[in-house]
Amino acid sequence: MDKQRLTLAALTLLPLLAACGTEKPSEDPVGASGPAVTGVRWAVTDVTADGRTHRAPTAAHLRISADGKVEGSLGCNGFSATADVRGDRVTFDGLGATEMACDGVPVAFEGTLADVLTDGGLTARREGADLTLTTAGGDRVRLTERKPAPLSGTRWKLTDPAGDGRGHLVFDTAAGTVSGSAGCNRVNASATVRDGSITLGSVATTRMVCEASLMKAERGLLKVLDGTVDYRIDHQTLTLTSENGETVTAVAAE
Repeated sequence: MDKQRLTLAALTLLPLLAACGTEKPSEDPVGASGPAVTGVRWAVTDVTADGRTHRAPTAAHLRISADGKVEGSLGCNGFSATADVRGDRVTFDGLGATEMACDGVPVAFEGTLADVLTDGGLTARREGADLTLTTAGGDRVRLTERKPAPLSGTRWKLTDPAGDGRGHLVFDTAAGTVSGSAGCNRVNASATVRDGSITLGSVATTRMVCEASLMKAERGLLKVLDGTVDYRIDHQTLTLTSENGETVTAVAAE
């Protein structure tokens, strides 16, 4: 009898698990008898089902924690599940996803990925930074390890405030500086990183004038970058939080 395929509409909607944070080593592997698959953010490379290979959208990923909780994205929709990892066998269960529609991400791909992941016990094979999960019938998901972006040297593209694509920050921890653009004006300052916080010196800026909305966002950014901020890196997202609780978010530019 042909294997019945799941669809996203049939998935049970479950609360999504909170994303894990910051720059730290991967968790211990499940055991010496199998590949290390937990504690790693795996970017989905492609999915092969029924003899056809489908390239994955950039956002497709998953992470299995040491206690078997799974969170990730099917490409557009976030999902959560549980995973039983024993040796080189991984079994996903209880997969639930959101039901959004995103431009450029076919619903058919998300359904195919969900189907393969939940097709019974998968054989896991890891080679360096690459992982392949294969079903008993030969369908497979190929993944590659994505490490968190480092604070220093990454071009952090501002999303809030100044989220129009023009604002960015680059930290140089060796030189003790931060530089970039607040969206309109260039900025630079001293920046001392210590124990999850960044102490900023007086921020120097150029004196250009841009449209009102951009200047408002820029003032919000400079207000946060005044003194000491806490920082947190959640894989490719940086959050800066001021002492009074105001935040700046940015993503690592590709």
